[in-house]
Amino acid sequence: MDDIGFLGLGVMGRPMALNLARERCGDGRAGDLVVWNRSPAAAGELRLAGARVAGDPGEVFAHAGTVFLMLADGSAMDAVLGRDTPAFARHVAGRTVVHMGTTSPAYSRGLEADVVAAGGTYVEAPVSGSREPAEAGRLVAMLAGPPEAVADVRKLIAPMCHESFVCGSSAPDALLMKLAVNLFLITMVTGLTEAYHFADRYGLDRGTFRSVLDAGPMASGVSRMKAQKLMTCDFAVQAAVFDVLKNNQLIAAAARQAELASPLLDVCHALFGEAVELGHGKADMIAVLRAFEARTDAVPRTV
Repeated sequence: MDDIGFLGLGVMGRPMALNLARERCGDGRAGDLVVWNRSPAAAGELRLAGARVAGDPGEVFAHAGTVFLMLADGSAMDAVLGRDTPAFARHVAGRTVVHMGTTSPAYSRGLEADVVAAGGTYVEAPVSGSREPAEAGRLVAMLAGPPEAVADVRKLIAPMCHESFVCGSSAPDALLMKLAVNLFLITMVTGLTEAYHFADRYGLDRGTFRSVLDAGPMASGVSRMKAQKLMTCDFAVQAAVFDVLKNNQLIAAAARQAELASPLLDVCHALFGEAVELGHGKADMIAVLRAFEARTDAVPRTV
């Protein structure tokens, strides 16, 4: 079990695993990274980069002592782990399972308990960033778990994440931190999109709008990236509307559980839900613009 495993090669997982493969399998070295994805076509680039492509998740666990999971949700994670089946203990015993996706804190806490009970080690390592930072190896990781295991995982994720922060010694401390960060991201990008919609409907010059934003104190890597996409109507996915809505739901549920008010988040929740209903769930999160447009077009005009 000397290899490293990576399960899930979607919008985020594929570039993350590629950066890991380039670090571990480059310069003609024998690859010690074994990957799997439900759709085999997504693994082609990984094979070219030197990674071994497994035929099923069990093959990954058979060879890897540390396995990264970058999967869509808890159901997908349970399926590849074989949770609630005899295969689960066989998969996780003696291994470190690293949860890099975004699920509910309660799910992660329960999975941690099951992995530990089966003789494994569990580390949370959700990441902040979208497709472009993933491709550049510029994600930010938040970690929680046993200190020695976290230290080991922190070294392994260096090719994927330019910064990492220890958030606690057990689940779900890292996921709660990720949800707090995502709350800011969602409200920020939604506010930027509304500002763009306002400027555009008044016929203001789009380039000047972006230049003023870029020159001011509110500018950030996210604002520059998303403003450019808004200006050019580029809805290619970096973080999909549907995934943002899922995150919104997770944050709202966690807020309700703690009896916290989340008024800005609740408005965003409604807007992203409307964008999905309008058919833009697979577009980048700036497609929440379509929800603003639909609301504007539904307002009665005064004579």
